[in-house]
Amino acid sequence: MHYNHELILPNQDLPFKLFIFEGKDGHYIRDKHWHQSVEIFAVCEGELSFYIDQREYPLAEGQFMLVNSNEVHSVSSPRPNDTIVIQIPLSLFSSYFTGEQFIWFSHSSPEHDGQLMELVREIYSVYCQKACGYDLKVLGLFYLLLHLLVSEYRRTDMAADRMRQSKNLNRLSHITSYIKEHYSEDLNLESLSRTFGYSPTYLSRMFQKYAGINFKAYLQDIRLRYAWRELGHSEETLSAIAQNNGFPDSRAFARAFRKKYHLLPSQYRETLHQKGQEIDID
Repeated sequence: MHYNHELILPNQDLPFKLFIFEGKDGHYIRDKHWHQSVEIFAVCEGELSFYIDQREYPLAEGQFMLVNSNEVHSVSSPRPNDTIVIQIPLSLFSSYFTGEQFIWFSHSSPEHDGQLMELVREIYSVYCQKACGYDLKVLGLFYLLLHLLVSEYRRTDMAADRMRQSKNLNRLSHITSYIKEHYSEDLNLESLSRTFGYSPTYLSRMFQKYAGINFKAYLQDIRLRYAWRELGHSEETLSAIAQNNGFPDSRAFARAFRKKYHLLPSQYRETLHQKGQEIDID
């Protein structure tokens, strides 16, 4: 199976990622992919379709989809919609694992769905307003959401084959988590193989099979995303940002940045200064 692995970075000021779905304008398809984070897709207006295990789940206003860690899924958004997405790092559920880094959520019983939707809406509203103390209120609401998930949506009677499937993808998730922690260091396929006890050839095939990308490209993508974030939140020089994020020099950083984002880091920073805010070029 060849599915893309999605790299998820939490918001700068939150322990999770919160955003409006990028397919909000319609005419959008997100191909099959997976990630280690647990995801909530909450449709506030409009409609879209979710696909998990070849099964379609149409979502209308007031409905949401729970996507489990390592669950392969895709999204079709043919028409405009207003959808809030929350992506929660798997590690936040570590006290509730029912297997090796395994937890499973289902909302087959809809009695608490309205409460969950209201929490998601309020989290996003408070975050956008950014009034004094917003971060504390967002965290309070977020932990109410986590409590609701583990108390009302968590399942502990999962079949062994489901756990095995998740375990296969978890192998790569362990490695990608390590890369995200050490991306600024001098990483290469050989050193990573020694760390995890695989041969370089096996590890290379694992990346290509489950992440749909080779190791070198994956590592560079992580470095670029962190560098992109630093450009929006730091006054460091481009040379310093390059070094902070694992690039050998500013020239290599500029080449890679332009190839991915179609503009130079200096041009992106200038755009930020002109707009007075961070823009999303991901």
